[in-house]
Amino acid sequence: MATKAAPAAAPLPVSIDDVRAAQARISGSIVRTPTLVSKTLSELTGATVYLKFENLQFTAAYKERGALNTLLQLDETARSKGVIAASAGNHAQGLAYHATRLGIPSTIVMPKNTPVVKVTQTEGHGATVILEGETFDAAYAHSRKLEAEHGYTFVHPFDDERIIAGQGTAALEMLEDVPDLEMLVVPIGGGGLISGSAIVAKAAGQPIEVVGVEAELYPSMYNRIHHTEMPCAGDTLAEGIAVKEPGAITSKMVEALVDDIVLVSERRLEEAVSLLLQIEKTVVEGAGAAGLAALLAEPERFRGKKVGTILCGGNIDTRLLANVLLRDLARSGRLARLRIRLQDRPGALYNVARIFHEQGVNIIEVYHQRVFTTLPAKGLITDIECEARDRNHLDRLITALRRAQYEVSQVELA
Repeated sequence: MATKAAPAAAPLPVSIDDVRAAQARISGSIVRTPTLVSKTLSELTGATVYLKFENLQFTAAYKERGALNTLLQLDETARSKGVIAASAGNHAQGLAYHATRLGIPSTIVMPKNTPVVKVTQTEGHGATVILEGETFDAAYAHSRKLEAEHGYTFVHPFDDERIIAGQGTAALEMLEDVPDLEMLVVPIGGGGLISGSAIVAKAAGQPIEVVGVEAELYPSMYNRIHHTEMPCAGDTLAEGIAVKEPGAITSKMVEALVDDIVLVSERRLEEAVSLLLQIEKTVVEGAGAAGLAALLAEPERFRGKKVGTILCGGNIDTRLLANVLLRDLARSGRLARLRIRLQDRPGALYNVARIFHEQGVNIIEVYHQRVFTTLPAKGLITDIECEARDRNHLDRLITALRRAQYEVSQVELA
């Protein structure tokens, strides 16, 4: 596919010079994160995969770049009055951390239902947190009200030229480290990161295709660019890019510079998070794994190319991460729940357990159902949660159970 270039008659609001100026401005105050090739992921996808580890920033996300670039351009009056933002995510922490470091007061407005851990983390970076409304829109409206009342400077999470230029420094570093990249695969929420990345890619000395990635549940930028009306709703693992309305500035830049947008399923996002932990030993949130999810979803599109993707954040709830890893084990056949029909008589469970022992499959949990079942009174259902080596090992166990005349089925994941 031919790469796009910005029309000469319609200059964009952010240039490569803006990104380079941002790099000079923030250098030394953010982590220059590594870009490393993943041999295993390259073998798995068929592309040569380079990962930019933005989850290694102090607040574990790239959002620090744009926030700091914005803060450093405020005049003394604006600094003294302070900044405000509406965010329950990485933007809140990045802005709070650097504002406090620079001696600038910061206020973050979050919805009332924001998890306590996010409130605590943001307060820990020195911000004043205000909980207002049940939705992000309500929190956003309240932040703009406080901005007007107190003279704060509102720092938008993505639709601001200074933010876009700052986010683009991640791609600038990536291309300094790997100048012969052929493709950039970048997550899209509001569009700040991909807008800055696309500016950098199109200013490079060779053609670089820029592909954006959105969660299937939130195709907001895809809708804007392709004039479609797919719904934006649902519980996505990639909450960091679950944006219902992309920015006006970023939409203009994406339309001019981005070559394509790929939509990825929740299953691919889960797989990507799990693979990054298992293979690269790095914790990445759902949004940060979106680039790898695209490579897994459409391998033929990227095969044979030198591809760079940005692991844009690592802030994932530990319980959610545990669920993702366990679900991945279940899908691979290493963890399973088997539903077995037994007769309610002495030795019934022993005889089943003996088959598990013979097949070398570890029993983790056993759940008996005598009452809440559609079976006759002398029948029972037993769910056995077990651990096998792989799918073939599990299949051998199921075959052995059926040969012993047991009715057995596997409880499947969605």
